[in-house]
Amino acid sequence: MKIDESTIVETNDYRILIYPASRALSAKEVMRITEKLYDFFPTWNAHGKALTSSFKIDFSQFIIISVDEEKVPASGCSIDSLNGVLKELDQEYQLGLFDRMKACYYHDNTVHTLPLNDFKTALKNKELPQDIEVFDFSKNTYVNYLSDFKLPVRRSWAGIYLD
Repeated sequence: MKIDESTIVETNDYRILIYPASRALSAKEVMRITEKLYDFFPTWNAHGKALTSSFKIDFSQFIIISVDEEKVPASGCSIDSLNGVLKELDQEYQLGLFDRMKACYYHDNTVHTLPLNDFKTALKNKELPQDIEVFDFSKNTYVNYLSDFKLPVRRSWAGIYLD
């Protein structure tokens, strides 16, 4: 079940889970992920109660899952079941969805991904342009995702590695 983005009321602060791939997804991969999540969401529940959820694939690289926890909060077991589905896809397509030791940034209308230590070093050594925008996978609410998922490097978590 996919809830169209237009039905999400921005005043509700849904829980967000961000799964960053290590590379752009192909059209075939997007279709397969979409099919798998369409099949999974109608059965997704927390302690027997259906979760109201939706997803989107942003920048052809980030799987964004939202859960309306005002209705039913996600539980550890429900997150584990979601992770199980995404791990299957991760293994099938070698996406690196669970590799949190990477950084993604946006420059020249393209998402770039580097190992985290290489990214930090490149910033410190001024090997990356100073006008890049950095993605923050730690955003966990819909409002934070909308406002702070992609920020200019100086305003992002990576700003401490400049100058």
